[in-house]
Amino acid sequence: MSVDYNRITPDIAGKISEIIGPEFTIGDNGAMESYAHDETEDLKYYPELVVKPQTTQQIAALLRLCNKHHIPVTPRGAGTGLSGSALPVYGGVLVSMELMNNIIEIDAQNLQATIEAGVITEDLRTAAVGMGLLFPVDPGSKSTCLIGGNVAHGAGGPRVVKYGTIRNYILNLEVVLPSGDIIWTGANTLKYASGYDLTQLMIGAEGTLGIITKIVVKLIAKPTQNLVMLASFYSNEQACAAVSAIFRAGVTPSAVEYMERKGVEWVMEFDCVEFDLKSGIEAFLLIELDGNRQEVLAEDAGIIRNVLKQNACADILRAQTEAEKDKLWKIRRIMPVSVKANSVYKEEDTVVPRAKLPQLIRVIKETGQKYGFQSVCYGHAGDGNLHVNIIKAGMSDADWNTRLKDGIREIFEWTVKAGGTLSGEHGIGLVQREFMPVKYSEVHLNLMRGIKQVFDKNNILNPGKIF
Repeated sequence: MSVDYNRITPDIAGKISEIIGPEFTIGDNGAMESYAHDETEDLKYYPELVVKPQTTQQIAALLRLCNKHHIPVTPRGAGTGLSGSALPVYGGVLVSMELMNNIIEIDAQNLQATIEAGVITEDLRTAAVGMGLLFPVDPGSKSTCLIGGNVAHGAGGPRVVKYGTIRNYILNLEVVLPSGDIIWTGANTLKYASGYDLTQLMIGAEGTLGIITKIVVKLIAKPTQNLVMLASFYSNEQACAAVSAIFRAGVTPSAVEYMERKGVEWVMEFDCVEFDLKSGIEAFLLIELDGNRQEVLAEDAGIIRNVLKQNACADILRAQTEAEKDKLWKIRRIMPVSVKANSVYKEEDTVVPRAKLPQLIRVIKETGQKYGFQSVCYGHAGDGNLHVNIIKAGMSDADWNTRLKDGIREIFEWTVKAGGTLSGEHGIGLVQREFMPVKYSEVHLNLMRGIKQVFDKNNILNPGKIF
């Protein structure tokens, strides 16, 4: 696809300012600093303009103008992504969705909500809880990320294992196409068998096919009880092996999170969290059960305890108070922040069938020894999704900038052979696109490119991503 784009002339900048409003159009590099990066490593790309639309019609007019003049457009949520999808690699216009942040309606009768794409995920969850409902999608950055970005990346989080990813909760989307046309992709119904499912096509497309402006989500009744346990193990492989055994015993927790010892150590060191980290313990499983009857949770917890003991578990701690539950969850939730803030790193987002987790963690560690990097792993073990933080440590700059990719490729190649894929929830974006042929044949990739061409024949919308 062509990458020969036009620059924004003063005349076009003036027209964009008229569409969006001069007070919501930013052209100064200093003011655009925070929009030039996301949470992906140390990458930085400046747009030529940042705009903050407030209506779908403004976005439609903007895309018509940019399509006509072949100017690239990059949609952006809160910039919490880890794949580089929100980076304006060809300059052009960056469309920040932060001001389209209205919760339009919560329909308690039909268990659904209609919201704008700029709503913060935690704000939607809080509003639903206030009505005794739950939006179960629970990404790590839920207090800052925007729901539109969650949809664009197929977001997951700790509770996917019981409730599924965001794909399970999207009923309908209002989308502005690169042509400026506005469509609703589906219907506000639980069933949909009316032609191709454009709603699901948009989910995970990373803003390459259209800009999502409104979203109809499914809600569920909020569980009233929960139970949290922390299981410790003498090895990573033992902890990972116990995960599949829990589900084979007939119990479905609401979360099963894996944490490596080094990650806990960094949380204790850099975030001053107190925790009794015993000698010889190398890995942990944070396990949560939820429901409406405490006796059922207690019965399931007993089954899990037996399974853990049969799988070399060293110790099991059950949180007795809400404060203890919060403390255990805090260790897991701030672990990414501790790792990112205190080391040179690259993060991969591997996912395999959960029974393959012991082999995956072993391959990661062996690959690190081969190429000279360290790793801190944690993630959503219940659905086979490990976040692999590759730490530079003593690796030379030359090896970090060249050979490291070979090591990452080897991990991906093993993951794909094991029945997994390149990303469980972070997306492909800019940083993983070179590895797409590891998973997909040229037939697969050409089908995807063909879909992109149908929606965006001039390739103006979030170019340089996925392919």
